[in-house]
Amino acid sequence: MSGVPLPEPFQSLEPFSAWALATERERRAKRLSSSMEEIQAFYDALFPQLEAVVAYLDQFPLDQLPAEAQPLYYLTLSLVEVTSAVELYHNPHIFEAIEPTRFRRVE
Repeated sequence: MSGVPLPEPFQSLEPFSAWALATERERRAKRLSSSMEEIQAFYDALFPQLEAVVAYLDQFPLDQLPAEAQPLYYLTLSLVEVTSAVELYHNPHIFEAIEPTRFRRVE
């Protein structure tokens, strides 16, 4: 979703639109392929606005998010993906965890 416009109150986050990824796998890959400096910059930009972002998104049922709100929602999911790397590990790789690629979905 790189380059996708965000709702007006959050346009300052548009430089981070590459983090607006729809799947957990994409978000994990983005974290693992990013430097800590890139991750920290993303975290530092979004985290202070998180309360306002959540309040904005809470206006809509999750299954009825307007198109302009979808990238903002994905950015918040990416923030969840990087929080441990920033707050606990100071590294894009989460240590002492089972490598996520070892999990296989069974239907």
